[in-house]
Amino acid sequence: MSTEIKVVAEQDTFIVVDKPIGLSVHGYPESVEGEGNLTSRIREQFNDQALFPCHRLDRVTSGLLLFAKGKQANSDLSQLFQNKQIQKTYVALSSKKPSKKQGMIKGDMKTSRGGDWILRRTMQNPAITQFFSYGLGNSKRLFVLKPHTGKTHQLRVAMKSLGTPIVGDERYGGEKADRCYLHAQHLSFSLNGQPYTFTSEPEFGAEFQTDECRAKLLSLMPFSALPWPKLKGCV
Repeated sequence: MSTEIKVVAEQDTFIVVDKPIGLSVHGYPESVEGEGNLTSRIREQFNDQALFPCHRLDRVTSGLLLFAKGKQANSDLSQLFQNKQIQKTYVALSSKKPSKKQGMIKGDMKTSRGGDWILRRTMQNPAITQFFSYGLGNSKRLFVLKPHTGKTHQLRVAMKSLGTPIVGDERYGGEKADRCYLHAQHLSFSLNGQPYTFTSEPEFGAEFQTDECRAKLLSLMPFSALPWPKLKGCV
């Protein structure tokens, strides 16, 4: 019997869940055998087939995911995503040091051999990610990542392009570990005039649980208070 998915919050029009690692949002091919997928699990857990994921996380990524209750809520929330009115912030770990401690990764993403994605220098429809980087004093660095677009594998490719692949993300050059150290920690938006903010600290992964990492994450909260440079047309 599958373990219930952790529910962070439930409102009349949506549910926020904490996605575990090893579970794809849609479809069975990327899911752990016998685990199904997140969407089917949530619909079964709530006995409601009218629950729709408003965005996605990679199978190897954990953290906050938004489900709409019904087609109208799905349309409303999807419109917020399309208009870049939903703010998402992720945390990641790397064992490499970037050339600068904060900045922006921007460029078109194209598929390469084997289905991996690569970042190009062209800017026709670029993926945009802002970041801050912090040393943890234990050979690891903590990255706070703020995507302004929602491209496939965007953050994983952005980290590789910095020369700082995510620990555990072997597909994009990261060292072997007990998990891919990428977690969707913060989600905020306004719906029907009501502001919402949700946070989920990473619960799985030995490197996320070190005293150094936990202390640094606590010191950085809330992520919205970090000195993010304002980007035109972005939250």
